[in-house]
Amino acid sequence: MRLTRAICTLGGVGLIRPAPGTWGTVASIPLAWVIHGLTGFPGLVLATLIVIAVGTWAIAQEEALTGAHDASEWVIDETAGIWIALWPLSAGLWHAGVDPWIFPFPGWIGAFVMFRLFDIWKPGPVGWADRKNTPWGVMLDDLIAGIMAAVVVALAAGVSHGLMGQ
Repeated sequence: MRLTRAICTLGGVGLIRPAPGTWGTVASIPLAWVIHGLTGFPGLVLATLIVIAVGTWAIAQEEALTGAHDASEWVIDETAGIWIALWPLSAGLWHAGVDPWIFPFPGWIGAFVMFRLFDIWKPGPVGWADRKNTPWGVMLDDLIAGIMAAVVVALAAGVSHGLMGQ
């Protein structure tokens, strides 16, 4: 397997059928947990930025080599998107000084559900980015879906912790 194909498919995870985007998202959550556990929130942000840069480069290379655009097996964009959706969870835990290996399931499940919802439904700006026929467009729709999911996760955490804290 070419390096660029391995990057785009997240080491072959994108080749799993059906629903390769969902499998890519599922596989990316434990990776985020390990990064958070080892480096905290700053490390997850840095890793996300690296995945965005390297993923966009690999997508461009694969498009040039194969002539494909946004092939279903390319799931590196899902990795970047779900990691952004997990930022509020990672940031909150890091800020609170919680054991870095704690990654509570309500937060990551909420991030997963909201990210997949926005990525599949493609509301507003997600759909706009998805219609861009460039390597950056392939990545951008998932980044926007991740940001939208992160907002929902942060709001849900605020409501949950606000209600429980009283």
